[in-house]
Parts: sequence; C-alpha cells; structure tokens
Amino acid sequence: MDGTIALFLIQDGVTNGAIYALLAVALVLVFAVTRVILIPQGDFVTFGGLSLAALEMGRVPGSLWVLVALAAGAMVMDLISAGRDLTGRRVGAILLRTAVPAAIITVAVLGLAPLQLGPAVSILLSVALVVPMGPYLYRIAFQPLARASVLVLLIASVGAHLALTGLGLVFFGAEGYRTAPLIDASFTIGPLLVSAQSLLVIGATLALLVLLSVFFGRTLIGKALRASAINQRGARIVGISTELSGRIAFAMAAAIGIVSAILIAPLTTLYYDSGFLIGLKGFVAAIIGGLTAYVPAVGAALAIGLLESFSSFWASSFKEVIVFMSILPVLLWRSLKSPPHDEEE
Repeated sequence: MDGTIALFLIQDGVTNGAIYALLAVALVLVFAVTRVILIPQGDFVTFGGLSLAALEMGRVPGSLWVLVALAAGAMVMDLISAGRDLTGRRVGAILLRTAVPAAIITVAVLGLAPLQLGPAVSILLSVALVVPMGPYLYRIAFQPLARASVLVLLIASVGAHLALTGLGLVFFGAEGYRTAPLIDASFTIGPLLVSAQSLLVIGATLALLVLLSVFFGRTLIGKALRASAINQRGARIVGISTELSGRIAFAMAAAIGIVSAILIAPLTTLYYDSGFLIGLKGFVAAIIGGLTAYVPAVGAALAIGLLESFSSFWASSFKEVIVFMSILPVLLWRSLKSPPHDEEE
C-alpha cells in the first residue's frame, strides 16, 4: 500500500464513518430517552433512499402506503386507549395528531410525484414521508411496552425491523436504486481525487451534530429529553410527558435516517434490506461508545468507517466480519469493569 491508496481509503472511511456517526447518535438518543435499542433505524435510511429514488423517477413511492398504515394503526390505538373518556374534543385531537398529517402528505405525494418537479421537491416529499413514521412506529410498537424490560423492548424492536423489511420488499421490490448526486463535481488535492458528494456528507454530518448539540443544550424540548434520559420517574414528577418525549425521540431518529439516506443514496445502491447492515454498524459504534454518550459514539463511528475501509483493501471478503468482531473486546472489557446492577426504571 502506498500513500495515495492510503489517502483514498481514509477518505472512504471518513465518509462512511460520518454516516455511521449519525446513526449511532440516533441510536444513543432513542435508547437514552426510551430504553429502546432501535434496530429499525437502518430501515428509515432505506425507506428514505428508495422513496427519493422513486420520486426522482416520477413514481409514487410505496413508503406512502406504509405511512398511511402506520397512521391508521396509531389512530386506532389512541382511540382504544381513550376508552370511556372518548369525547368529541378528544377524537378531534387524535385525528389532528394522527390522520390529518398523513392525509396531507398523501395528497401532496399523489399530486406532486408524477410532475417530477426537481430534486428539492423530491427531497421535501421524502422527508415528509419518513419523519412521521418514527412517532407512529413508537405509538404502535413501543408506547404500550414503555415500562417493560429492555429485553422485551429489544424483541419488539427486532419484530418492527422484520415487519418494515418485509414491507420494503413488497412496496419497493428486490431491485436496488441510487439517487442523483446532490453535487456532481470532483477535484484533486495532490494525488487524491475528492468528490464533492463526499465532502457534502462530512460537512452535513458535522452541521447536524452541531445542531443536535445546540438543541439539547439550549432548547426547552432538548432539555426535557435530557431529563427523560437521565431519570424518567423524575421527569414525570416535574410534568414532562415521557410518552411525548418518546415520540419526539423517534421523530428525530427518523429525521436523522432520512438525512443519512439523502447523503449516501448517491454513493451506494440501496436495497430493501440494506438498512440492517448500515444500522448494525451504527449500533456497533453506539455500543463501543457506551450507548449513553454522543461524543464517544461519534469517535467510534469514525473508527468503524476507517476499519471497514482498510479491511476492504486487505481482506475484502472478511471486512464485515472484522467490523463486527471489533465489538467483542469492548464488550469483554465492559463486562469485566462494570459491576452487576438492577435495571433502572
């Protein structure tokens, strides 16, 4: 390996690591607020990328019907939960929270998708399709289990991932798609050919991480989410709705997923099941970072990206194995250092 190849591998590793960093941050966020290990995080990426590809071709993406089904499920569960307290005003609030957003998005997608109005409209429609899936999914699959153990929540998370993967196959098919690059340019720095899309991935990731830092440190909603993450019982005592915190956390995770999809869909072909491997690498980074802290998770994600890049050069057939085995010494070290303790509410 000479210096030029090493620079190419570093560029590729940092670009991939930036995407894994976003997914790791989303996983840490959701776990801290809800104790859910969000296996479907990668599915948000594939749904977003494949929806954007369909919109670029002037088609109505299948994710629209997934969104409608999730909204209907969330509405039914809210109506059932209301029970005897169901009044006209409460029915209106439930419809406004569940059915109305889905109806507006459905009308917009059905009307605008065939017109092929350009990348900006396609991206906005993809965001509108994917972001609401997060809170709807939380309402259907996780809110009823909010006080269950982490193991039960993990089983529910795996079930949700399998369901979304199956729906992805039904609505998008087995064929893979790429989207058009947001910036189609490249330039050279010494011996290194740098694509503008790669720089966009790194820049957008840094900008999003800064925005998240400001959100958690300076906004009331961010501080409420931090309170829920630190102590759910204490948060409830001071009037913070843990259910609303969960929905916001899932919405933010879905938003991070669609941003990741927009960034990587021009660089790699996405299939209906690509989200599992992408999300799993973000999960490995989150675990190495401790699953509770954002900065270590971001550092671990960059290390995972570089490890994957150099592994693809030295032993391409085993690169996935090498990446996933990197978690073993960390788990062993943590199991030796951490004393056993009861699960905190």
